Amino acid sequence: MNITIWERRLRLGSGLILVAFVIPHLTNHALGIFSFEAMEALRGWLAPIWRSTAGTILLYGAMTTHFALALYSLFRRTTLRMPVWEAAQLILGLAIIPLLAFHAIFNRMIWEFTTTKVDYHLVIATIWYKDFETWRIMLLLLVVWAHLAIGLHFWGRVKAHYPKFLPYLYAIAILLPVLALLGFLRSGMNPAYSGGEKYIDQMLNAPSNSELQFILGLEPVTLLTFLILLLGVLLGREVKRIFSRRHGVFRLQHTWGNSISVPVGRSILEAVRAASIPHASVCGGRARCTTCRVRISSGLERLPPSSQLEATALKRINAQPNVRLACQTRPQSDVTITPIVPANATPEAAYKTGGLSGIEQKIVAMFVDLRGSTALGQSRMPYDVIFILNQFFAELAEALSATRGHYAHFAGDGLLALYGLDGKFQQGCRDVLAGAAEMLDRMELLNKRLKDELDEPLRIGIGIHSGEAIVGTMGPPKAPTLSAIGDNINIAARLEAKTKVFDCNIIVSSDTVRHAGLKPDPALEHKVDVRGRESKITVLALDSVNDIPGYN
Repeated sequence: MNITIWERRLRLGSGLILVAFVIPHLTNHALGIFSFEAMEALRGWLAPIWRSTAGTILLYGAMTTHFALALYSLFRRTTLRMPVWEAAQLILGLAIIPLLAFHAIFNRMIWEFTTTKVDYHLVIATIWYKDFETWRIMLLLLVVWAHLAIGLHFWGRVKAHYPKFLPYLYAIAILLPVLALLGFLRSGMNPAYSGGEKYIDQMLNAPSNSELQFILGLEPVTLLTFLILLLGVLLGREVKRIFSRRHGVFRLQHTWGNSISVPVGRSILEAVRAASIPHASVCGGRARCTTCRVRISSGLERLPPSSQLEATALKRINAQPNVRLACQTRPQSDVTITPIVPANATPEAAYKTGGLSGIEQKIVAMFVDLRGSTALGQSRMPYDVIFILNQFFAELAEALSATRGHYAHFAGDGLLALYGLDGKFQQGCRDVLAGAAEMLDRMELLNKRLKDELDEPLRIGIGIHSGEAIVGTMGPPKAPTLSAIGDNINIAARLEAKTKVFDCNIIVSSDTVRHAGLKPDPALEHKVDVRGRESKITVLALDSVNDIPGYN
């Protein structure tokens, strides 16, 4: 579904207007549990709002807009395969019109065209006039509420704070329709409130009342119009499907090995749904989340450009140029895709980035490890070891903070730090050298402070390397951290281990020094083998970054 921003705003705005009408309306019904007077009191506040010129335009305009957008959405779908909740919302929404027609037309038109007083006595008498109408209104209440609840839930669940309010919303979702039904039943079964059968019979059978006959004739016209529109949309879909084949097909290659022949005009999400391939889409393909996003392996240059709605969503997550929203992208030629988010993604995936986001980016990785930590643990009580390590990590954290470094994670007595996450790669290369110098200075101060606690000074080894890596939030959904993975991250870890071989404090790749705008001293350079890499890496073995010519 290629949705425009204005279309989405109209759907949301019209839906919220209808919510603003339905919830007070059901609350009014619920007051029937207490008394007719209570129902009339609230109706006295609500009726002037919705019967005013502005209220009428707002309410019926929202109803017409919402219904028209539903039909348009149905027409635009190239496949009727969809999640159960989408199908339920669509069917329930379409069922509202035939259920609502008589109730809405009769009560509103009686007020508009006759002198009859429209109050809850008349409304209840009309509803309980025939068993069919009674059951139709009860079914209408449940259908409207189910449609509303589904819509609000699947709109709200992509919001970050939604889970906090969910328990209260569940209570409202269950209690309000139940109370409305109870109020409706109690008021209808009370003879004092439902004794208008003869009055209704007399009014409905008054042949001289031309206004009444006109009003009664509006329901079949409304139902016929609804049926014509619905059948027209379904017929239009079929005609569009037949003609779409004339525009050709494209081949969609899925990472799972599926190769699908897809008519041009169908979105990637619609294509995989039609082929029964599971694919994440928390918001239902409305571009309110980015869980349906895919990486385009081939065919990117031939794709239509992103719409404003898609571009805004992708920009929000800093997506790479080869990432597109499956719900908004309609290829016209062959394309190969790889889903980025698991097909069973939960609603939290829409606003929690843990395990779901990642971009390729040039960054600098620094691995730091504490030397002799095993001996430290063997000669001291556990409490003393923890005391020393906490101060050690506190100093490293301060060094990172002072040099724009990002603490990614620690393992035992070491940590991974990242530089250049803001996209300024050269500055990141300079900052990482400053970070290494800051750490060594702080280690000297820490050793002086703990000289009475230590048998020998604490020493660290630092490995630094730069290059492309996948940066993103990783780990458990409840405790994600911003980190990086990739070959260049592993190299930094291997270089840190080489500090033991060269008996130095820092080993930094020569490329990183050059990217920082400095010229490595050939006398300090070494070519080293790194596990996992076929070619050797040129590095500098340093005791201090001040050994680099031109630094400071």
